[in-house]
Amino acid sequence: MYHRIDPVLPIIVGILQVFLSIGAQYGQLRNPDLGRVPLTWWGYALLLVGPLAIALRRRAPVAALVVTFTATSVYMLFDYAYGPVFLSPIIVIFNAVLSGHRRAAWLSAGAFFLFVVAYATWLIPHRASLFHHTAVAAYLLLTLTVAEFHRMRRERLAERRRVAQEEARRQASEERLTMAQELHDVLAHNISLIHVQASTALHILDDHPEQARTALTTIKQASKDVLTEMRGVLSLLRDGAPRSPMAGMAHLADLAERSGLPVAVEVTGQERPLPAGIDRAGYRIVQESLTNVSRHAPGSRVTVRVAYAPEELTVVIEDDGAGTARAEAGLGSGNGIPGMRERAAALGGSLAAGPRPGGGFRVEARLPLPPSAGQKEPK
Repeated sequence: MYHRIDPVLPIIVGILQVFLSIGAQYGQLRNPDLGRVPLTWWGYALLLVGPLAIALRRRAPVAALVVTFTATSVYMLFDYAYGPVFLSPIIVIFNAVLSGHRRAAWLSAGAFFLFVVAYATWLIPHRASLFHHTAVAAYLLLTLTVAEFHRMRRERLAERRRVAQEEARRQASEERLTMAQELHDVLAHNISLIHVQASTALHILDDHPEQARTALTTIKQASKDVLTEMRGVLSLLRDGAPRSPMAGMAHLADLAERSGLPVAVEVTGQERPLPAGIDRAGYRIVQESLTNVSRHAPGSRVTVRVAYAPEELTVVIEDDGAGTARAEAGLGSGNGIPGMRERAAALGGSLAAGPRPGGGFRVEARLPLPPSAGQKEPK
């Protein structure tokens, strides 16, 4: 926009200053007391200096400021007609302030004011009044004030855009982290389940082929589930993709059935829709806990207790540690418990995990519910 205006604005200002000055001198020359003289070729040249400086204001704003005020002062010293010649100083003052050269703009305006006071006091036939000096000061101050206001407004808008861009980048980073965590949980659970079931199938294939068939069926379903969940998570990368929850507390029964473990799910309290973050976190904590059981105590009996309270959701996962199969080595310790603890802490909750006194392992997560998700308080 500015690049299209740059070559046109100096031409417009030059035409206005020349032709309006011709009109101004027509009236001022008729009053001998003003002491004005007709425009000469030198006067026309001075009227065009300001517009030429305006054409260079983007590249050299301070130089344009100095040249314009100097040309205007010389024009006044030759006693040419007042009026349109002051259009160029207004533009270069605006440009200097907006381009960050505020000190130069204020100093140039102050120096020009002192020149006008000296000129109107000693260099014209009739000394100007205090009103004249006040009017000149008001003219310059108004120009500078409007320019400063426009500068501050533009800086505020730029800051808002910068903050909005930073917020967009932050949200994008958080979404990428969330998707990475979702992919980690999906892959860790299902790949661990496939590994354990494959190991079990290989171990009992010769002696118990029917049980091996069951393990292979579980592997088939787990591989299908991991592909489905991965497609769901990755679909969030596409614009306009549906953002429905890929996992939630309503799917715990399916999760328990697919885990390949003897899992009992117990729910107490009034079940109700949960905020998406809490709903997904509760599901992932149960999923990660079942993954840990499959890794370290395969075959153990697991109990999942879910308690809905007005102010929090409590999820407890316990296993008896009496696995019927040996734990598989080489699966790595992973980031299961720290990851679950981070999920809970991110939502303002807590998670405790450790061995049970009677054997086995226990994970307990407490996730706070916002007032809108809990029961209404009595008035």
